[in-house]
Amino acid sequence: MSSPDAVVVGAGPNGLVAANLLVDAGWDVVVLEAQPEPGGAVHSDRSVHPAYVHDTFSSFYPLAAASPVIRGFDLESYGLVWEHAPAVVGTPYAEGGWAMLHRDRERTADEMERQHAGDGRAWLRWCEQWDAVGDGMIRALLSPFPPVRAGLSLAGPFARNGGRQLVRRLVAPAWDLAESTFGGRAPGLLLAGNAGHADIPMSAPGSGLMGWLLVMLGQQLGFPVPRGGAGALSQALTDRLRAHGGVLRTSTPVESVVVRQGRAVGVRTSTDETVPARRAVLADVSAPALYGGLVGWDDLPTSLWRSMRGFEWDPATVKVDWALDAPVPWTDPPPQTPGTVHLLDSVAEVERSRVEIRAGHLPRRPYLVMGQMAAADASRAPTGGESLWAYTHVPRGRSWGARAGEHLADRIEERIAEHAPDLARHVRARRVLTPPDLEARDANLVDGAINGGTSSLHQQLVLRPVPGLGRAETPVAGLYLASAAAHPGGGVHGACGSNAARAALAHARLTHPGPSRWRSP
Repeated sequence: MSSPDAVVVGAGPNGLVAANLLVDAGWDVVVLEAQPEPGGAVHSDRSVHPAYVHDTFSSFYPLAAASPVIRGFDLESYGLVWEHAPAVVGTPYAEGGWAMLHRDRERTADEMERQHAGDGRAWLRWCEQWDAVGDGMIRALLSPFPPVRAGLSLAGPFARNGGRQLVRRLVAPAWDLAESTFGGRAPGLLLAGNAGHADIPMSAPGSGLMGWLLVMLGQQLGFPVPRGGAGALSQALTDRLRAHGGVLRTSTPVESVVVRQGRAVGVRTSTDETVPARRAVLADVSAPALYGGLVGWDDLPTSLWRSMRGFEWDPATVKVDWALDAPVPWTDPPPQTPGTVHLLDSVAEVERSRVEIRAGHLPRRPYLVMGQMAAADASRAPTGGESLWAYTHVPRGRSWGARAGEHLADRIEERIAEHAPDLARHVRARRVLTPPDLEARDANLVDGAINGGTSSLHQQLVLRPVPGLGRAETPVAGLYLASAAAHPGGGVHGACGSNAARAALAHARLTHPGPSRWRSP
């Protein structure tokens, strides 16, 4: 086989998206993955209990369902089937009752209206504005920075649908946005629970946008899951890649990028094999793993070394999986079973947890994100059972022995038991994944960081991963950063890989003009 046009380092969702786009353009592509299976943080297995499927990392994929590039792959032709829980998101109240997000906006609004007059009408106004600007916002957020074409297309819809008030919503903190728009608790809990997936303070700009984006995507598309487990999404991407001529090699760690005269010309593996790349190397790895890792500082500018000293990770994560012989025994069951459950008492509680984590303490009352996977996809558990998980953020740099992880898992169970006191008697098996466990399974999840670096504004857009970059291009010609460390950051949307592939193709056209099968999705 002749030298491939491109080598993609890492077969996570971004690496697989990049590789698929390159083979669509007619390039010969080789993907090298360190783990025995592809998928990165989109993976599932039966290691908790052989009768149950558990997603090892991520589970719900509204951004994948909304992503123009992933939709354009027609993954349904490669076996992908999306499933939905009866309801999208729920948060139980301590005194009984739930804040609920349904795929039917009228039902969502009716429940809000019953809890507080006026909230349902305000929610429907949000939905109408999302109808007008949502698709354009997704295109802008997932495009290379700056999103000139997508941004210009939004000018008219924004002006016709709230103008300044809509812009204010996008920059307002989640705390302020909830209090200024609604009178009841439900909308604020839904907003804060979704904003809490990132590490942006509830009192800081950006948290309102994150919360609004996710609740509106949930309202429009739901929070879909792949039938059979998260790994089915990775398998569909892999099958499509191979069907179009791409090559995937697993259990092949890459040790370094080969740089000659300032240009990436290939990679060297852990077995000292050199895999050449005629046109580009795309790295679906963390920023610190690339800069000063795969590429030594001798091949990088001193200014980048100084900037990377200020690179900030997002918090660590602990995830617990349970195999249950029954659905979660909620004391006050929700009106429809939500796939995603957020456990939080208030917007302020999410902020308190974040402050405690920043101070190096485990949260006293951890904010939990939970997944009831069999409620969304019956194939995940035996009939009548539930494949349940929950995660919470914790400080970075802690020591995690076996007992430390189990102790925190006990605290997480205690928090759930406030709303489901009989949970423990339905547990058939439990798995605890501490930050070192997560990193061992996916090297990009450094110390359990799941977003490739903080989502706060000081490390977003042109500041991601460091000031002055903000795009997939790197200081080394022919080398592109294709991971969540690049704009637009974390989430299974494939945009980081897509942006890297677009950049590689654009530069190749400039240096080697000629015919291409590339079509922008």
